[in-house]
Amino acid sequence: MAEVSQEKTTESKIDEIKFAHPSEEECAKILDFYKIKWLYEPKTFPIEWDRKGSVVQSFTPDFYLPDLDVYIELTTMSQKLVTKKNRKVRRLRELYPNINIKIFYQKDFRNLLLKYGFHRKAKGEEKRE
Repeated sequence: MAEVSQEKTTESKIDEIKFAHPSEEECAKILDFYKIKWLYEPKTFPIEWDRKGSVVQSFTPDFYLPDLDVYIELTTMSQKLVTKKNRKVRRLRELYPNINIKIFYQKDFRNLLLKYGFHRKAKGEEKRE
């Protein structure tokens, strides 16, 4: 099994985190509202190495939910641009079969926002993409 690097091991408050995308912050708010413990980008998984054994590609899921032992990857890109990310997740599953990871696609995330009352933000996500 490949070595996994630890980036962050403690929970952080939303206002202390620089999220890569607004959808990640909204997801964190929903998790907080439902008192679901989460870590933002806590681990980086090497998924490809060169001939010398140096890591040339890695993958860092957006969230880890420790009580559920699941990683969450959000992708609000249009479906046609998701192929590369899907490939990385497939590779992660091949190399780390004991890691539980779920992908939330643009439509899934938009539906989640609508379900939990973030109507304007859901429409904003749709327009940006």
